[in-house]
Amino acid sequence: MPHLVDARPALLWPAAAAAVFTAAQLVLVPGTGLGWDEIVYVTQVEGDTPAAFFSAPRARGVSWLSAPVAALTDSAASPAALRVYLALLAGLGLLLALRVWRTLLPPPVLGVAGLFFAGLWISLFYGPRAMPNLWCALGALAATGWFLRAVRRRPGRAADRRAPWCAAAAVAFVALMRPADGLWLALPLCAAAFAVPAWRHRRTLPLLLAGGLALGALPWVVEAYASYGGLLARLARAGEIQGGMGLRFAVDDQVRSLVGRTLCRPCVGPWNHRWTAAWWFLLPPVTVAGVLVARRAGRQAASLLAAVVASSLAVTYLFTIDYAAPRFLLPAYALLAVPVAEALVAAVRAVGRTRGRRRVALGGGLAVVLAGHLAVQLAVAAEVTERSRAQHRELTAVAAQLRRLGVRPPCVVAGDQFVPVAYYTGCSSRQPVGGHDGSITVAGLLRLGHTRPLAVITVDGRRPPGFAGGWRPAELGGGHVAWLPPGGPAGPNAGQGPLAGRTVGP
Repeated sequence: MPHLVDARPALLWPAAAAAVFTAAQLVLVPGTGLGWDEIVYVTQVEGDTPAAFFSAPRARGVSWLSAPVAALTDSAASPAALRVYLALLAGLGLLLALRVWRTLLPPPVLGVAGLFFAGLWISLFYGPRAMPNLWCALGALAATGWFLRAVRRRPGRAADRRAPWCAAAAVAFVALMRPADGLWLALPLCAAAFAVPAWRHRRTLPLLLAGGLALGALPWVVEAYASYGGLLARLARAGEIQGGMGLRFAVDDQVRSLVGRTLCRPCVGPWNHRWTAAWWFLLPPVTVAGVLVARRAGRQAASLLAAVVASSLAVTYLFTIDYAAPRFLLPAYALLAVPVAEALVAAVRAVGRTRGRRRVALGGGLAVVLAGHLAVQLAVAAEVTERSRAQHRELTAVAAQLRRLGVRPPCVVAGDQFVPVAYYTGCSSRQPVGGHDGSITVAGLLRLGHTRPLAVITVDGRRPPGFAGGWRPAELGGGHVAWLPPGGPAGPNAGQGPLAGRTVGP
């Protein structure tokens, strides 16, 4: 693989993509609060905030990534600091990941790859959020680039001695965020190092990649023995929480979720706004076209390996679970951006070589397609972000009402949406019935209720759990009802309103 470009001008393209990515995130984040999963991650490191239950599938990487700001600020009262910090960090991460490829791809391909990934609504929405998937995407992109630099032979040039170590470090970073993603990243890279004869000269590379995987997963494994009864027990519990792992078909669920559903579980109901998934169906043929373009230009290895690793990272989310979340495929999208960019740059150059009406027609058609894609992504990003703002307003209002009822720290919240409601109220969150929280029993929860304010939350007319069936209800607004134990905290609205004295049910 020849040395293609000078590194200095190549940096302008990823810098531009990273700047656009950062600016777009900062425009979208004002007024957004933390979601359920974010709260779980952030409360592990956030000052005096009670830590939410940390279930078996989760890893600590994103908590540690958020710690420099989360530990010093109150994200429940003002999440802006954490949002801005993560947006800036995501922009820097994209710049660094693209920079790895600066000697592998021409500057225009490098820039378009960054802009394609940055322009997806999923990237824009999750960039400033305390979630691991975008970081797995950037780590996977960097790991694949470093791998290619490690195996590349350049006549008359010394081997890139740091590349194998950087590839291993990137794999370790991904495994720290999500051990399963680290595994599905390392497997195709190790296989490629063995399978491609021209790459076998780096004999220690597979060992380094395996070592990086082991190092990144080590905290998760240690915690499995310390808190979950061993590695096999944690894996089994993680599988249960994810609905059981096996041969499933979630491709249609992923397609449905592209309308802006951050979690499609279960993914039922009509498939509305199908045009939001048009780009997804175009992705495979454009990827193939990009690989063919790269082959003619002598860059086949980069695009082909990126597509192979992307497929490995996507397969578990498409064919082993029975639900979908768009963020799961962010690592695949980051790698597919490489062949997609090859195809787009080639298309623009092909249009530039035409003349007359044909140039106008082809150029106009390509511009309409790209503008339409970007418009769809921005529209979905704006809609999903507005839903986040509305949820934040609703939850902070519910928390304020709970505090007026006397549910103030130290306090405990259980029931529907117990994690976010507890977080914004300043309470501990516990769920002894119908959830993944195995840290407390009903008896233990009731004992806590004797020493501190306790509330069980229901939403949209649902019945409270059996142990709270005789408790007094208090309306909180937005369909939320707090069930307070006899003798619990009282307030001006406790036991008042149309719900007082009767059971709420569907």
